[in-house]
Amino acid sequence: MARVCWPYFDPEYENLSTRINPPRVSVDNSSCSDCTLVKVDSVNKPGILLEVVQILTDLDLIITKAYISSDGGWFMDVFHVTDQQGKKLSDIKTIDYIEKALGPKGHITDVLKAWPGKRVGVHSVGDHTAIELIGRDRPGLLSEISAVLANLHFNVVAAEVWTHNRRIACVVYVNDNSTCQPVDDPNRLATMEEQLKNILRGCEDDEKVGRTSFSMGFTHVDRRLHQMLFADRDYEGDGLANEVDHYPPCFQPKITIERCEEKGYSVVSVRCKDRAKLMFDIVCTLTDMQYVVFHATISSDGPYASQEYFIRHMDGCTLDTEGEKERVIKCIDAAIRRRVSEDLRLELCAKDRVGLLSEVTRILRENGLSVTRAGVTTIGEQAMNVFYVRDSSGNPVDIKTIEALRKEIGHTTMFNVKKVPTSSKAPETKGWGKTSFFFGNLLERFLA
Repeated sequence: MARVCWPYFDPEYENLSTRINPPRVSVDNSSCSDCTLVKVDSVNKPGILLEVVQILTDLDLIITKAYISSDGGWFMDVFHVTDQQGKKLSDIKTIDYIEKALGPKGHITDVLKAWPGKRVGVHSVGDHTAIELIGRDRPGLLSEISAVLANLHFNVVAAEVWTHNRRIACVVYVNDNSTCQPVDDPNRLATMEEQLKNILRGCEDDEKVGRTSFSMGFTHVDRRLHQMLFADRDYEGDGLANEVDHYPPCFQPKITIERCEEKGYSVVSVRCKDRAKLMFDIVCTLTDMQYVVFHATISSDGPYASQEYFIRHMDGCTLDTEGEKERVIKCIDAAIRRRVSEDLRLELCAKDRVGLLSEVTRILRENGLSVTRAGVTTIGEQAMNVFYVRDSSGNPVDIKTIEALRKEIGHTTMFNVKKVPTSSKAPETKGWGKTSFFFGNLLERFLA
């Protein structure tokens, strides 16, 4: 096995180097006609690529191209980015934030710590208690979880839910429905944990089937969900012959790992359907698997994305065994698929009240729908919920079910369908017909 030493980073030397050579950030709107160039030159340190990509993706920017070079003591990156409409960055506040977050005015880590919207898993976040749940997914599970929290007088103010390979990972923010303060009573928390564990366990006796946690440190929301599912080994996917595959054959992720003999790198090549936050998901997974990205090239070609990473393990080793390569390929494939959902997207907005999430998820369950992904947040007095759903057998949702949902919850809730089965005629949308938003962006606004 080839071995190349990864340079030791002395903390005091790193701080001295940063003071002598502060990060240089350039947001360039003149060099390219169709995108904004974000250039970052900085002293290299472990994890810096993920931090930079995280800043850009949390702003809901689309990375169309990127060139990464961080071999040795210096980190030099160029990102071609656009906004959600495919246009250059024009918002002065966004540009100023990028320069501040990545530049010499404040370390990236300090900015992230001051950005509470991206913290999860701590005992309390501001006026909220964060709960992490991981377990075996089944139809109606989110409804049961919501009902337990409502019955125990916890108000759900924000949540993110991912499912993959019949596993479910949730991060839920709650507070006390009478005081609107975080819940710190150990007896109430113990009762909640026991009841949630019973639901996650279902009919199984295995303690590993479901887990609940209240304190896991400061971590980015999406990264934490990746970490939870990775630790749960969702990438193995044993016995999932009936699992719905959201990728058509032409868009199936193609991942290969070769060896670069000249420089002593393992080269990970990924080609798949392009989408938002794809680079973040891959870099996040490589980082959490203890791999270091020395060089990378990212590009989008129509509906496809091509990404190439030159990596070594933290100990300096390359991937030389077939077992190592197979595991990395499986983990990257899982990271790509976790965020993907071609299911029906429902957007709901209503005046916030205790038990609202429980009521909505109960109605979805009673109409034979299974939630595959969800984002819940509260802005002021308004609750904004996004659900990706399919019927309990994994098939597309029937148009009659959509109309039944509209009649049942449309009286008190703004109800919008963002994707209707192709065989059905789309019903007239109301309220949010032209609106689109992302879960991470909602949580950032909610907790800011």
